[in-house]
Amino acid sequence: MSSLRGVILMKISIFARRMAIKTLTSQQKMLASHYYEGMVEAGCDEAGRGCLAGSVYAAAVILPPDYQHPLLNDSKQLTERRRYQLRESIERDAVAWAVGIVTPEEIDRINILNASILAMHRALDQLAVRPEAIIVDGNRFKPYREPAQSGGGQGEVLPHTTIVKGDGKYLSIAAASVLAKTYRDDYMNRLAEEYPQYDWLSNKGYPTRKHREAIRQYGITPYHRRSYNLLGDGQLTLDF
Repeated sequence: MSSLRGVILMKISIFARRMAIKTLTSQQKMLASHYYEGMVEAGCDEAGRGCLAGSVYAAAVILPPDYQHPLLNDSKQLTERRRYQLRESIERDAVAWAVGIVTPEEIDRINILNASILAMHRALDQLAVRPEAIIVDGNRFKPYREPAQSGGGQGEVLPHTTIVKGDGKYLSIAAASVLAKTYRDDYMNRLAEEYPQYDWLSNKGYPTRKHREAIRQYGITPYHRRSYNLLGDGQLTLDF
């Protein structure tokens, strides 16, 4: 009996350790609610930067102080179904949120880095509640100035911080990544109805083999980014 009791106690101990490790891992994965202390903070992220076709989208999200959501994470780590479920939660819970868009024509004119930042600025412009600080996924951003007041004069430049892989570290950036991704997916799905041969329902404009084969066969659409290497063979321009 004593040996059996010892085995049972050992199994209980192993199970308890496993549960403790699981709980700790879960706690470690919880994203931070804020970066700036005591400030109204907007998180920003973009979607579609590497695509051959379509606009680039960005979102800005202000969440309540000390907000938590156990399922919210970088949109790339989530299933499509989970992203759309989270979009409903984000839009319901957020203090303010908005989406900014920059078209393919603008991307070709100012380049994709500037276009991604411009999309974030456009999202910030639309926030119903004005932020006091900004956190951005990645390592590049241009200072954002508040829109000019009705009395004239320039708006205030808000403090900002860029955070590499911020969509996996801060809730507001993760929320922005979900909104940018899902709203851009909706847009590409609509374009796919007009141009089904490019398989945009599946690739969302990204440079898949099927997408590039369709470009070779059918040429480009008004939604393709002409400044990109569309054929993937080192050719930077096509004979349009």
